[in-house]
Amino acid sequence: MQRSISVHINIGNMEKKKSMEIDVIGILQELWKHKKYLCVVTFIAAVVGVIVALNKPKAWTANVILAPEMSSGGLGLSETLGDMASTFGIDLGSKSSVDAIYPEIYPDIFSSTDFIVTLFDVPVELSKTGEKKTYFQHIVLDAKMPFWDYPMFWLKQLFKKKEEGSKDHKLNIFELTKGEYNVCMAIRSSISCLVDKKTSVITINVTDNDPKVAAIVADTLQSRLQKYIVDYRTKKARNDYDYYCRLYEESRDRYHKAQKLYAAYVDGNQDVTLQSLKSKQDDLENDMQLKFNVMNQMTTQMQAAKAKIQERTPAFTMIQSPSVPHKASSTPRSVIAMLFTMLGFIIGSLWVLYGKALWDGRKKNKEIKETEKVTE
Repeated sequence: MQRSISVHINIGNMEKKKSMEIDVIGILQELWKHKKYLCVVTFIAAVVGVIVALNKPKAWTANVILAPEMSSGGLGLSETLGDMASTFGIDLGSKSSVDAIYPEIYPDIFSSTDFIVTLFDVPVELSKTGEKKTYFQHIVLDAKMPFWDYPMFWLKQLFKKKEEGSKDHKLNIFELTKGEYNVCMAIRSSISCLVDKKTSVITINVTDNDPKVAAIVADTLQSRLQKYIVDYRTKKARNDYDYYCRLYEESRDRYHKAQKLYAAYVDGNQDVTLQSLKSKQDDLENDMQLKFNVMNQMTTQMQAAKAKIQERTPAFTMIQSPSVPHKASSTPRSVIAMLFTMLGFIIGSLWVLYGKALWDGRKKNKEIKETEKVTE
């Protein structure tokens, strides 16, 4: 009994293996029978691929790599332990840093409307014509559109409401027009800021249909980001410096007034020997000296605040400066044409092997049902 059961099991496994085998030779023979059909389908797909590839706009990407100076602070841990934690993507120092703006939120700064709007007036220069215009004008006027987007564009233009505006229209971040909002979205999709959590290295990428414009905007972005961070880091120190400057000017004016009063009193009472007059002279001298000491203190505080600004100003190391890219970052046109050609061949092959049989089977079933209805 055991032998018979094992024989049946072996026979069943062999039948399963045979059913799971793919008849490659049969498939190739079937495809060869329909070679003309496959050639036509593949040729049509290749033509469509070439048309799509030629109409798809090229894009160039310029990038900048920066290494910012990290602010002091943290948990008081050793640098070795901090380095070990950074290898696992953990930044122990930044979590307790006094700074509210740290590298991890730089991408959020880039995507904010307040930051993007400041790029509207950036002057750019086209690489082919040398024409100079603002980045806003470049996005609106020089954007290339593939042919398959024209129907939707014409449809939108047909039902588009006329925006009220004039040449004296001023940009209002609180209430952007439809066109300004679309430009913001276009800029937001073309710029990116990546931060390495381990090393805090910042990579800024700008993609545009003009390589020179991409490089100009990338350079502008890195300078704007540096200015943004420097302004934030030194804001309190600059406020303190302005405050001590005002106190210094006030103390200096009071000292000059006291000095004039003392000098005028001494000049007018040189030969007087009365003790009351000498006492008043001493009072004026003491008051002048007091105001002089206050002025010196304000001078010291002002110089300390000025030094604090320099101390709080972060340094940025430029690892890779922006340059005009010479190779397009978009998908090569040859690859697009090859993908469409392969897709056409695969679709044609699936139709020959499976689709045609299913279609013929449904047609036969439909004809059988129709004949049965007629006979009834």
